[in-house]
Amino acid sequence: MWLIIAGLVLSAAIAGTVYMVVSISKFGAFEAAAGGKKWLKMLLSFLVLAAAFAAVSYFMSVINAVIILLNETLFFLAFGLIMRLVRHFSGKEFTVNWQGWLALIASAVYLAVGYYLLHHVWQKDYTVHTDKNISLKIAMIADSHLGTTFDGDGFAEHLQTIAAQQPDILLIAGDFVDDSTDKADLERACAALGKLQLPYGVWYAYGNHDKGYYNSRDFSASALEYALISNGVHVLKDDCVLVDDRFYIAGRLDSSMKDRVDMNTLLSGADSSKYIIVLDHQPNDYDNEAASAADLVLSGHTHGGQLFPVTYVGEWFNINDRTYGHEKRGGTDFIVTSGISDWEILFKTGAKSEYVIISVEENG
Repeated sequence: MWLIIAGLVLSAAIAGTVYMVVSISKFGAFEAAAGGKKWLKMLLSFLVLAAAFAAVSYFMSVINAVIILLNETLFFLAFGLIMRLVRHFSGKEFTVNWQGWLALIASAVYLAVGYYLLHHVWQKDYTVHTDKNISLKIAMIADSHLGTTFDGDGFAEHLQTIAAQQPDILLIAGDFVDDSTDKADLERACAALGKLQLPYGVWYAYGNHDKGYYNSRDFSASALEYALISNGVHVLKDDCVLVDDRFYIAGRLDSSMKDRVDMNTLLSGADSSKYIIVLDHQPNDYDNEAASAADLVLSGHTHGGQLFPVTYVGEWFNINDRTYGHEKRGGTDFIVTSGISDWEILFKTGAKSEYVIISVEENG
């Protein structure tokens, strides 16, 4: 499915490039420089677009260059339609390329806001209720993807902000690192986790990026696990653990891992009279989790939809059961966070970065 989506994005980028070359050529500077020669005007337009794409690729990445190109194309299309309607109803022809100027300004503002929404981190609060005898304040993060928007020291600063909320426990719902993370940042981030003084400690379950895809980073999956465990983090790999004889934490292997167990097997030894929390990085097994003894399921992975207007593409293609937020199915609460950071793409235009504070309260 993701290959199909990637193919669609590539096709859109190619079509967008052609459209943008034609649209950019309408600026007066290209008209003047080409001296009336259409082919030269198009060539100059293409060279400027290619130079801008190369510059963004160098200073950010190719992926971000594609994202910017697609957003620019959408704004050029939108303002092109608007100006066509204006010309139709007013009967006026404009000497200024309003389509181009308005598209450039709007896309610059739009992407600047998206950059801020990614790099600034908000607190998101939830309260869930249960008939079980439990009162608990949970801090939850996911998708830190160390190195994308902050390094190990930046992660430590965010942990201080979270610790100031005085949670009982910190849960990490996967994608702590990815292929671009440096070992030095990993070690600094894990050391910061080790310094947290929380009543029930820090618990972690794997995401799809944590073990790495390309063997391009300077540490292995086993080194990641060692760094976490040596700093007191509880690493869950299809494990269900009773904490303080009060509640359970179950951590699932990521759904991309073929050997992960099903929910009934995972919770087979749990006392269902106690509150059961499940960490599952990808929110794509809601029916089975709702049918199980789980009381609260916490996920990330979606980045809150990340980019408008494809915010809910995961749900449209039945890849995810939910993109963001809280819902209740049967007796199970589900929460999906937009993540404290992001993988590779430096903009969030359909969501914002966050850490989550969840208050679990007994029904009165």
